[in-house]
Amino acid sequence: MRHSRFATAVAAALLLTTTACGGGFDDDPSGAAQQSTGPADLKILIASSGEAETKAVTDATASWAGATGNKATVTPAQDIAQQLGQALAGSTPPDVFYVDAARFADYASVGALEPYADKVSNVDDFYPNLRQAFTYDSKLYCIPKDTSTLALQINADLWTKAGLTDADIPTNWDQLTTAAQKIKAKGIVPLAIGDTRDRIGAFLVQNGGWWTSADGKQPTADTPANETALGYVQGLLKNGLAQYPKQLDTGWGGEAFGKAKVAMTIEGNWIKGAMKADFPNVKYTVKELPAGPTGTKGTLSFTQCWGIAAKSQFKDQAIKFVEAMTTADQQMQFATAFGVMPSRQSAQAQYTAKFPEDAAFIAGAAYGHGPVNAPKMDSVLADLDTALQGLTTGTPKAVLQRFDKNAKTALGG
Repeated sequence: MRHSRFATAVAAALLLTTTACGGGFDDDPSGAAQQSTGPADLKILIASSGEAETKAVTDATASWAGATGNKATVTPAQDIAQQLGQALAGSTPPDVFYVDAARFADYASVGALEPYADKVSNVDDFYPNLRQAFTYDSKLYCIPKDTSTLALQINADLWTKAGLTDADIPTNWDQLTTAAQKIKAKGIVPLAIGDTRDRIGAFLVQNGGWWTSADGKQPTADTPANETALGYVQGLLKNGLAQYPKQLDTGWGGEAFGKAKVAMTIEGNWIKGAMKADFPNVKYTVKELPAGPTGTKGTLSFTQCWGIAAKSQFKDQAIKFVEAMTTADQQMQFATAFGVMPSRQSAQAQYTAKFPEDAAFIAGAAYGHGPVNAPKMDSVLADLDTALQGLTTGTPKAVLQRFDKNAKTALGG
C-alpha cells in the first residue's frame, strides 16, 4: 500500500521520455506487435507481498502452463514501479504484470498497455468500481486481480473500558464523534488515522465528494462537500479525538492499534495479517466505516490489474492466462493463500462464508472508491499528502484550492 514516490517518478519519466523521443510503445506502424500463434513463453512480473503470494502465483502459473502446453516464468519484482517502467520503455517488456490502480493511467496514457478487457468473458462480473479504476478514455484496459478496502477496527477491551457496548458502534459521523468523546474521557486516544489521501480520502467519499471527476480529467476538490469532509477530520484532530500515527510514535495505524495506543483505527484488510503476526492477543472487531451526513457509505479500494504489454508477442495466450488467474475458484485459492479479496462479485458469498470476520471489508468492495485515475499526477498527489499532514493547523478550503490549482496544471499539461 506504500509506494516509493521516487521510484514511481522515475518510472513515469522513463515512459514519457521514451514516447517523447519518438520511440514510443508502437514501433510497428500497423499498431500491433508481431504475434506468435505457437506455444507461448510468457514472462510474468509481480509485486509480491511475500513468500506466500510468490508461491501461490508460481504454482497457479505452473498449473496453467502444464495444462495448456505453454511456458511461463514468474518473477517477483524488487521495486515494480521502477522495474516495470524501465521494462515498458524497452523493447522486450514482460508479457503480463501487476499494474497498481494508482499507476495505471500513466501506463495507459502512453500506449504501454494492451486494452484486452473486451476479449475477456463475463467481464461484468468484476466489481464496477474496480473496472472504473482501470478505465482510461472510456476504455477498460485490464482485469482487476483482487481488491482491498478500508474498514473500522475496534479494540474490544478498550471499547469496554470506555463503557461502550455494541450499541455504540458508530454507523455515521455523529456517532463516531460521540463514541470518540466517551473514549477520550477515559484517558484513551480514540482513533488513529493515516495522514494521507489513502485514508482521509474516505471521508470525502462518505460526503459524496472526491479529488477529481470520474473520468480523471478535471479537478473537483474545491467543493462544499469536500470542505465539510476535511473540516470534520480536522475537528477530530483538533479535539484530540483522532491522531496521526506519527503522533503516537508509530509507523501506521495498524501498529498504533496493535500496541493498544488507540481504541480504533481505519485500515485495510491487510491489518489482519499484521495483527495475527505481531499482536495475536489483541481482541478486536471490524465494522464498515461510518457513513457521512447524508447516509452515504464510503470507503477506499486498493487494487491491481493483470496488465498485458502492448509489445507482447503472446497477447492471445496472455489473455487466456489472465482469464485462468481470475476465475472465482482461482481467486479464492489466492485469498486463502495470501489474504486478498476476490475482484469478482460472484465470489463474494463464498469469500464471506469462508472468512466471516472480513464481512465489513468485502461489503466495502461494492462501493469502494479507487485512487485518482489520471496520468502525471505524482507531484500533485505528493503535495496533497503534505498538506493533509498539516491539516490540524491548516485550512481545509486552502488545501482543496491548492490541489485544484496544481491538478489543473498537471492535467492540462
